[in-house]
Amino acid sequence: MQGLLLAGRYRLVDTIGSGGMGRVWRARDEVLHRAVAVKELTAALYVTDSERGRLFARTDAEARAAARINHSAVVTVHDVLDHDNRPWIVMELVEGASLADAVKERERVDSQEAARIGLWVLRALSAAHDAGVLHRDVKPGNVLLAEDGRVLLTDFGIAQVEGDTTITKTGEIVGSVDYIAPERVRGQDPGRASDLWALGATLYTAVEGKSPFRRTTPLTTMQAVVDEDPAEPAHAGPLGPVITALLRKDPAERPGMAETEQMLAEAAEGRWPLGAQAYVPTTHHVATRHGATHHGATPYGTNGHTAPGHTAPGHIAPGHTAPGHTAPGHSYGADTPVSGHYSLSQPPMATGTGTGTATGTPPPPGNGKRRRGRTFVLVVALAALIGGGTAVVLQKWDEQSRNGASATPSSSPSASQSPKDDADGTLPDGWVRRTDPAGFSLPLPDKTWKRQVFDANQTDYTPDGGEHFIRIAVDDSPDFDDPKLHQIDLEEQISQRLVDYERVTMEVNTYRDRRGSLWEYTWTALAKDTPFPGPRRAIEETYIARDGVEYAIYMSAPAEDWATARKQFDTILRGWRPAGQ
Repeated sequence: MQGLLLAGRYRLVDTIGSGGMGRVWRARDEVLHRAVAVKELTAALYVTDSERGRLFARTDAEARAAARINHSAVVTVHDVLDHDNRPWIVMELVEGASLADAVKERERVDSQEAARIGLWVLRALSAAHDAGVLHRDVKPGNVLLAEDGRVLLTDFGIAQVEGDTTITKTGEIVGSVDYIAPERVRGQDPGRASDLWALGATLYTAVEGKSPFRRTTPLTTMQAVVDEDPAEPAHAGPLGPVITALLRKDPAERPGMAETEQMLAEAAEGRWPLGAQAYVPTTHHVATRHGATHHGATPYGTNGHTAPGHTAPGHIAPGHTAPGHTAPGHSYGADTPVSGHYSLSQPPMATGTGTGTATGTPPPPGNGKRRRGRTFVLVVALAALIGGGTAVVLQKWDEQSRNGASATPSSSPSASQSPKDDADGTLPDGWVRRTDPAGFSLPLPDKTWKRQVFDANQTDYTPDGGEHFIRIAVDDSPDFDDPKLHQIDLEEQISQRLVDYERVTMEVNTYRDRRGSLWEYTWTALAKDTPFPGPRRAIEETYIARDGVEYAIYMSAPAEDWATARKQFDTILRGWRPAGQ
């Protein structure tokens, strides 16, 4: 596709980033002779017709939302065009990196610099709100840091425009889970205060190098968002009370735009913002030169912690967007971090030389392993958490779940990835082998089994939209060194949530000459949680390969079809091949 000319004027030069929903190209506008960024909606290549329509509507909404906002801190959309029956967005091209990249590279950002960044993000949000647009996905990956010092907010792919009919499903929550405000997790409509919450969580991540609510799974993360206060930031300095104010659980108790701007301006100059004290839950406060000594309630919250582990392999209808490679740089939307060049007009903001406590050059980054965590999202548990059977879309249980590391590479199936029989004829009649874009391969009963991405770490194959499915989970930094202990931990979580849960078996075995564990169980799926209610059964083989990667091969089907499904599972286990084999 390199060199392709779109709409007779935009020539694609090279790929500068890709993610779960799209790919971003560096391109040349041959009419105006300038460099631009072009976003391609690759997710439309491998989703159902109904999902494709929603993706197109979301892309159109992104362009319209961004076009309504006239501010130097918002990425400009130049054009929207149709090619190959898909929408493409033409935007400014920016030289620089995202805030997520800066945190990954430096471990954390100086508190005064973080406050300066927050000011520009706030101004972008203020302009968006004045234009009737809620961003709904403020996070470090969507904050762009240009090389000339300017800050821009991007990715209005899930923005909500006043007066528009929603393009999400009823009850659906969109956004990055640890930056979603608690009122949204509870199923309430988002407001301007919801974007401010996300800004507070983003600033916390910037100065601390980690998300304030990130836990081991999407479910426990949402529980933390709703029920827990973040640990007190150790490196926030004068920015600390501003973050605390923005992270108040009740949206009515958060500061407004003008108050937040004043507090951020003071923190950017290294001064403790006096206005923040109205939002800090303390009983007594004594100011000191280097900070604040508090007596009574902890000013920045308590060190709440939820039980580690994963949510259970329950059933959820597949249909999420495909996993994608996260390139360092910016996010132009659709979970597509990229790097590149922008033509910008926003002047750099000078900051004072105040007495912030987090100063100097941050320590060098650590050598964190790339993590692809096993995060089986349990619909019934989510419904119990947020009430009303609300469905949740976790957009890319995202790059920051691995401290900014890459998500699973994605591509639309090429000829080499299409279903094919084993050359040596070892598969049963009618079976096909599918090589997944993530690298592994497995046999499938027939060509009707389609790839559906559950999240960035897990891939489903299903012949019927999720009533019967096989799921492959890969974790190259597992929490447990023993597969059975991992399954026991999962069982403890789901046994209290799944209706009529009953263990059939859980036993240590040897799989591929490695210690493994086989777990089989039954439960009753409820109509409020799935389009396929009724008695269900599931089985999972988990093992840790010689390279330390944990694989979980999981199958679920209605109980009445289990005799056939169980035989299929045995064939899949025999033919399973991890990446590189």
